[in-house]
Amino acid sequence: MRQRQEVQKLPRGLSAADPYAPLPPPVWEKFPRAVPAAAVGLTTALLTYFMFPQPGAADAGGVAGYAFAVPAIFWAYRRPSFKLFAWTMFAAQSVAWIAVLAWLRHVTWVGLFLLGPLVGAWVGIWYLAVWWAMPRILGQPHGIRILGQVGLAGLWVVCEWTRTRFITGFPWLPLAATQWRLPVILQIASVTGAYGVSFVLIVFNVGIGAYAHRLFFESATGFNRRSQEFWVALFALICCLCFFLHDGPMGGKREPLARVALIQPDIPQSEKWDAAEARRILQTLYQLSSVAGQVQPDFMLWPESALPVVIDLRGPSEGQQIVDSVVKHVGAPLLFGAVATDDTRWYDAAFVATPKNGLQSAYYAKRHLVPFGEYVPWHWLFGWVKKVVPIGEDCTPGPALPDPLRMPLRNSPATISLAPLVCYEDVFPDLARVSVRAGADALVVVTNDAWYGEENAAYQHAAHSVLRAVETRRPVIRDGNAGWSGWIDEFGNFSMGDEDRPRRTTVMAKDGNVYFRGTQTIPVMRDARWVGRQTFYVRYGDWFVFLSAALAVFGFWIVRTPVTVKKRPAADLL
Repeated sequence: MRQRQEVQKLPRGLSAADPYAPLPPPVWEKFPRAVPAAAVGLTTALLTYFMFPQPGAADAGGVAGYAFAVPAIFWAYRRPSFKLFAWTMFAAQSVAWIAVLAWLRHVTWVGLFLLGPLVGAWVGIWYLAVWWAMPRILGQPHGIRILGQVGLAGLWVVCEWTRTRFITGFPWLPLAATQWRLPVILQIASVTGAYGVSFVLIVFNVGIGAYAHRLFFESATGFNRRSQEFWVALFALICCLCFFLHDGPMGGKREPLARVALIQPDIPQSEKWDAAEARRILQTLYQLSSVAGQVQPDFMLWPESALPVVIDLRGPSEGQQIVDSVVKHVGAPLLFGAVATDDTRWYDAAFVATPKNGLQSAYYAKRHLVPFGEYVPWHWLFGWVKKVVPIGEDCTPGPALPDPLRMPLRNSPATISLAPLVCYEDVFPDLARVSVRAGADALVVVTNDAWYGEENAAYQHAAHSVLRAVETRRPVIRDGNAGWSGWIDEFGNFSMGDEDRPRRTTVMAKDGNVYFRGTQTIPVMRDARWVGRQTFYVRYGDWFVFLSAALAVFGFWIVRTPVTVKKRPAADLL
């Protein structure tokens, strides 16, 4: 029987005379180079801004985080000039991060326009690697393309990690924070830290970018149109889902930890350090604590620097007398934030006071201070700069390995161990990890985001507490001066006061707004499976960062020289 001869269709733009002739440019690439550059830059800036936490329904980060880098990846495949690509991405990232950090203008405009471009340039390093890698990956065997994909993801992790270590440390909003309302993908953080979540998101971005380029420009047909990078991206998401089903909240046995009264005094920052307002601030704290005491909480929580007077560590003081009178009147223990001094050093600290014994001698001193806020770094260079917080001299950091604070419970003979994190300390993974290794039953974040107005700063800040909860498998209880206050369970679950989930309403919200004055008592639960246990991440720390660095080095080493495909005669294509 005569066999039918199969003829392979040539890709668009190729001819039998020269099958390796370059493809003609698509229509849109005939426009001036500024057109695709502007389109990619604008799209990247918008996606970068909107992928991070926003108030209420405007928060679409769970979706945008999977595609924010796709325009740049797609463009890099088309080999734009290095100068055009670099300036476009730097401009896009600078604009995006200035918008993301816009709340900083309430404290310093200069700081905003310095920090925004600095973070943008830091992130932009990764985009330069994209420009270098994508043309070299194009047309390579599947294994090399996948190694390039994971290499880019590994480099992103390394870039995020360096932000926690250099220039006093500013790990604000890692990519994993975009998923703060989607706990399914977050569960791998208990093993890898939040860096593992960022890794998966970059793998997905690269996979989508490769798939889009394959559909529009590569000549594959049928099943092969689904690029292998795309299948790897789907596999990574499936792994996250399996981890959630295996190690997530389903099947866990809940037990009560404590009923906590959160006091949110909402003191304007302009009045916080005004001595003339101290009496009124104390009256507000007293009244809110009295209201909270009517429901008999196990303990109460005041935010960072709530007390408008200084705690003298050398002995009894006015601050101690005030706190002692409050806890005796209410009849419940209190954990609160206050400024403390021993006459030579100043601390941003957290204390415990009980109705029976008054102010406890043990206290927690903030370990990671805010540069130019609580101290002036590099005095030899910036000695002329005044810090923002108008108290004494520079604050002194507390010990690197603090002990948890013991909190007696009003309605139980038991005590629990609480690890305070003051101000923005919950954005640093190592601080929470060290506290849990020391035996903490829960993390307590006392903060004051009233510095930054009623915008998205409090939401961005709260997203980090979600990551810390999953990494350590410890409940996180937050109390802010003006919001965001509430609690997050070991798996990153919380509620913004949604009417359709009243049993999970754990965040103080009023008419969809977390910024208000009030108090709420919440029952904090914990998963019995994790009581006394430490996660893999708590035990071994940033091991995944070193693995990511190795993947980045190996991946870029593999793709550094494109594989030369031997030309075949045109007749072989028929």
